[in-house]
Amino acid sequence: MAFDRNPRREDRTRVNERIRVREVRVIDDTGEQLGIMPPQQALTIARQKGLDLVEIAATANPPVCRIMDFGRYQYQEQKRARQAKKHQKFIEVKEIKFRPKVDEHDYQFKKKHIERFLADGDKVKATIFFRGREMAHPEIGRRILQRLIEDLTEVAIAETAPRQEGNQMHTILSGRAGAKRTSPKPAREAASGPALVPSPGPAPAPEAAAVAAEPEAAESTPKE
Repeated sequence: MAFDRNPRREDRTRVNERIRVREVRVIDDTGEQLGIMPPQQALTIARQKGLDLVEIAATANPPVCRIMDFGRYQYQEQKRARQAKKHQKFIEVKEIKFRPKVDEHDYQFKKKHIERFLADGDKVKATIFFRGREMAHPEIGRRILQRLIEDLTEVAIAETAPRQEGNQMHTILSGRAGAKRTSPKPAREAASGPALVPSPGPAPAPEAAAVAAEPEAAESTPKE
């Protein structure tokens, strides 16, 4: 009995002589149905074309085999797997930390960060950290998280209710399906406001007009 130096997985695609069933349904390399025949006969046809006999539906009755270039088939399968992995989105869980005495400005600043993470497809763990005597008032942290859930209700879903573990309380937020990130609109006050009409220049002062007319009056006066 020959020793197999390259043990194969049980679920590996069976090719050529490894197809050991009584009969198979065969499709040739052009897609034409050749019918049902013994695998030895199908393999002979494949060899005449310089190709392989590949089992593509092992659970069918009878199993379906296709005549093809198995090396090229493997290459295409690996290429598709690489492309799928390349475009696969890995969801990360970002953490945003709050203190029980968070002020309004800091709260709004961190809320915007959460909105950005959710818009990028990530999940967010909002955490309240308690210190010392703050542990005696967990309801303060719970109110902050409940407010956060309500403020983000249009773009987020709370996967977990606020839950305390030791000196921390947290909730997990994920993006709501169909929610879109809203970007701030650029200011267009100048463009949307009324058009500015240039004002006419200042009219000449009456005194200046009179001074300009004096020489003409002097010329028209007869000399004695």
